[in-house]
Amino acid sequence: MADQENPIDRLIKEFKKLPGIGPKSAQRLVFHLIRGSSQDCQSLAEAVAQLKAALLLCSICNNITDVDACRICTDSRRDPRLICVVEEPFNVLSIEKTGAYRGHYHVLHGVISPINGIGPEDLKLKNLFDRLRDDAVEEVIVATNPTSEGEATALYLSKLITPMDIRITRIASGIPVGSDLEYTDVVTLTRALSGRQKI
Repeated sequence: MADQENPIDRLIKEFKKLPGIGPKSAQRLVFHLIRGSSQDCQSLAEAVAQLKAALLLCSICNNITDVDACRICTDSRRDPRLICVVEEPFNVLSIEKTGAYRGHYHVLHGVISPINGIGPEDLKLKNLFDRLRDDAVEEVIVATNPTSEGEATALYLSKLITPMDIRITRIASGIPVGSDLEYTDVVTLTRALSGRQKI
């Protein structure tokens, strides 16, 4: 019978699978848990186990939630005339942190990427168009990333939504605050110039 893997090595290997966690960070996390109480380890294990069991996709917006419909979709204080379309659930968290947006969301769970074999049929679009037909939506804000795939997805959505007589807008992109023009790439600088505003 082959020797079983050392529990420390096994946990380090599992932590290294997480984004942004390298070997050193994984070791620090494991030894932090070893120094902690058994109850802390048990709480972490239960939280991880519950994560997959308790979560589902909102039937309205496709965001990750523990109740259907999600808390954003059922919040009466939010403006139902606005839908912000994002690529992934973590994009919702990023926008929510700003406190600047009080409308609803729609999560695509990806972008159009022919090179990776991802077409429009692979995105969660059906319930978006159901919402646009049924709800009193006045504006769709496309907040996909400023990549070639994000731009292709934004263009595709624009072509489908424009005939529905719904305003479609794209989040601005340009030079980040605190950066230097000297180090700004040509595409970003071009977008910044074309998206200039009156001051």
